[in-house]
Amino acid sequence: MKSGTKALSLFSLLIVGAIANPSLHAAEWKENLKAEDTSFSSTGRNPFWVLEPGYQLVLDGKEDKKSVHLTITVLEETKKVDNVETRVVEERETENGQLVEVARNYFALGNQTHTLYYFGEDVDMYKNGKLANHEGSWLSGIDGAKYGIMIPGTAKSGDKYYQENAPGKAMDRGENLSMDTTVKTPAGDFKGCLKVRETSPLEKDTVEQKIYAPDIGIVQDDTLKLVSHGFVKK
Repeated sequence: MKSGTKALSLFSLLIVGAIANPSLHAAEWKENLKAEDTSFSSTGRNPFWVLEPGYQLVLDGKEDKKSVHLTITVLEETKKVDNVETRVVEERETENGQLVEVARNYFALGNQTHTLYYFGEDVDMYKNGKLANHEGSWLSGIDGAKYGIMIPGTAKSGDKYYQENAPGKAMDRGENLSMDTTVKTPAGDFKGCLKVRETSPLEKDTVEQKIYAPDIGIVQDDTLKLVSHGFVKK
């Protein structure tokens, strides 16, 4: 161990680096919010998510100089996962007009707390217009995986929770940063939003941020912003 001024300078650099790079805090991350519900519903709402068939969110933006279009649709379908009836929410993403991913996410609302729980996803990844793999797929109750918290029913700043809990496959976790964020989007300006930082011990250099507006759902996903929302006409 170095001593004196050199040691102090090194310590200062480490502190500055840790502040600039949240991934350096990975070892210190510890959840303080866990699942509490004992029964679930496949339809309903919590303060920051609409889990009702036909509801749709559309986001646009740029990622790595590519035009990205993301459509999130609550389907009429349900799927039993880990002995719970979940609602299927489809995410369809394109880059420069070409399909790159279709994910069928499985959500349910806790009847006691209105927490939105994430029971897994089936993922289709595409390359050059062809199905390439199913990377990221997982289901609660299979290979040791357990459902996680997507959005707490009563969200508070500072809460930390696992959104995905599939060891070795998907371990995304959320940390509530703010409850009063304001964001401007092509679909309008939204106040009183929940800002969440997402990290994963499986991808230590990746940090993402999502912003959820009350009674609307996700309005910003990193560089993507909401352009429209509402129920799709049949």
